[in-house]
Amino acid sequence: MGSREEDILRVLNEDLMPLEDIHACMVAQRGLEGIVPLTEDFKREVVGIWEVLRETMDDLFNVVAKYTEYGLDKVYFELGDFDVMFFILPGTDNALVAIVPALANRGLLEVELENARRRIIKILGED
Repeated sequence: MGSREEDILRVLNEDLMPLEDIHACMVAQRGLEGIVPLTEDFKREVVGIWEVLRETMDDLFNVVAKYTEYGLDKVYFELGDFDVMFFILPGTDNALVAIVPALANRGLLEVELENARRRIIKILGED
């Protein structure tokens, strides 16, 4: 068995990145740091919003920190032609983040992201 980071990267690379509407995904922290598949594997369309997302991530984590005690566990926002889906990993300062086309089937993607989030939470809970 690999390290937790390798196991999480496997979930991102094998479960999410092959999906047509996942243009980019990662487990993020403030400053858009965290566990990231090779950015070369991201679809080119997201390159333009990547820097903007990096600049706004700290603000978003401030909102998350403020409202998680009230049950906030997902945040969605539009950025240009894309939706950013932000699934908070409970008990951590991390979130599963996916960038998808604004017109994508959000319901289907939510199921896939929720399944991935559960697998990641399980990996983080392993001793």
